[in-house]
Amino acid sequence: MIVKMAALISNIGARVAKYQQLVDQLRTQIEARIWPPGEKLPSLRQQAEQSGLSLMTVMHAYEVLESQGWILSKPQSGYYVAPRAAESRPRLPTQAIAKTEQADTNSFVFDVLQATRDPGIMPFGSAFPDPELFPQRQLMRSLVKVSHNLKPSDALNNLPPGNEALRKILAQRYAQQGITLSPDDIVITNGAMEALNLSLQAVTEPGDWVVIENPSFYGALQVIERLKLNAIAIASDVEQGIDLDELEQALQRWPVKACWLMTNRQNPLGFTLSAERKQQLVTLLSRYQVAMIEDDVYSDLYSGHDKPLPAKAFDREGNVLHCGSFSKNLVAGFRVGWVAAGRYAQRVQRIQLMSTLSTSAPMQLALADFLSTRSYDTHLKKLRQTLAKRKQLAQQALRRVLPVDAQISDTPGGYFLWIALPQQINTTQLYHLALKEGISIAPGQLFSGSEGFSHCFRFNTAWPWDARAEAAVETLGKLIAQLESA
Repeated sequence: MIVKMAALISNIGARVAKYQQLVDQLRTQIEARIWPPGEKLPSLRQQAEQSGLSLMTVMHAYEVLESQGWILSKPQSGYYVAPRAAESRPRLPTQAIAKTEQADTNSFVFDVLQATRDPGIMPFGSAFPDPELFPQRQLMRSLVKVSHNLKPSDALNNLPPGNEALRKILAQRYAQQGITLSPDDIVITNGAMEALNLSLQAVTEPGDWVVIENPSFYGALQVIERLKLNAIAIASDVEQGIDLDELEQALQRWPVKACWLMTNRQNPLGFTLSAERKQQLVTLLSRYQVAMIEDDVYSDLYSGHDKPLPAKAFDREGNVLHCGSFSKNLVAGFRVGWVAAGRYAQRVQRIQLMSTLSTSAPMQLALADFLSTRSYDTHLKKLRQTLAKRKQLAQQALRRVLPVDAQISDTPGGYFLWIALPQQINTTQLYHLALKEGISIAPGQLFSGSEGFSHCFRFNTAWPWDARAEAAVETLGKLIAQLESA
């Protein structure tokens, strides 16, 4: 993959405010204890000279860090690292997940997903947004159109790597972010899960070690168990994402072959890594020659004006396999995804031919037809606005019923909330109680092989916020109160 440096630098500059870059840098240094608790930071003038930033920019960054509790200002003395800043976020140790734990998770995932299929259940535990938000009529028109013009040769023409027109459109959308990819680098798949599966198979053998986040998307645990791989779960948090120091320690300790990570709106925590941390991540994995499988299915559900870059944008050596899908932002039923596999593209195609053969030709053709118009971007803009409104309403309703010390992740974009209840409340118990009341949630047990998130749950805010949803949240609050007082 060739990245146009000028466009990339321009994109990064437009997306990350200078003061925020300094905030992220200093916060990372404090976490790494380069600046331990009680240590005096460089003065505003010194920091401005070292960083090349203006005095006002440095002052703004220090004020943000102070408001977040990382540093303290002392009159006529300067700025100091807060006494417990480095310990303010408890971290879970690196954890190697045993296969038996994965199998247990796999079984529980099946039960939870089956429950969300019941139309009588309030689907707060679902992984998908409300299908009524998708442009069903326009998509059906495209499908009818291509079906009428379908030729016998189309079945062969849409075998791996997939429909040429669709791959060209995807390459053009990458180019809009300053990422230059050949359509031949892209393989069309049966949804993102096949893209992720094929990517992992392309870079590993049974028995290899794979890094995932902790907590992580449960699909990663399922695939790792099926492919007979070993998982190393690295601590991640809502604000900073994956712990890069802990990741490097794992790379030094185990012969890691691949990482399966989400850098934009991670499921379930919702964080988006800064451009700086994405670049650090890619550089780190390149140093250890570890492939990265980037699960980026929520990339178009961002907040604000600019779409965040994927980690793929910083890849210079072809180590990142970037996986995407239309299932979360356009149409779930078509089951069309892709992987920008680069130098692994041929291997991914061979594995696909030996397993599912190919993605549905009519679905590929219909999507290529729909995406050739401006309808997709118009739809995405409206979708993001609707999801943001529903997420805000859900947060307001939840804050009215949750315990005072409950924490709700407030990350922009997407449609998930990550909720941490008081430690004594087990959300697997809550899940079973809620299900009896016709409500599903996604308990923390789904997303980790450890017990560290047994008091947490993921909440889907993408559904219509009406009287039924309000009543379901009220019921959920009563059930949580019962467990808290038990």
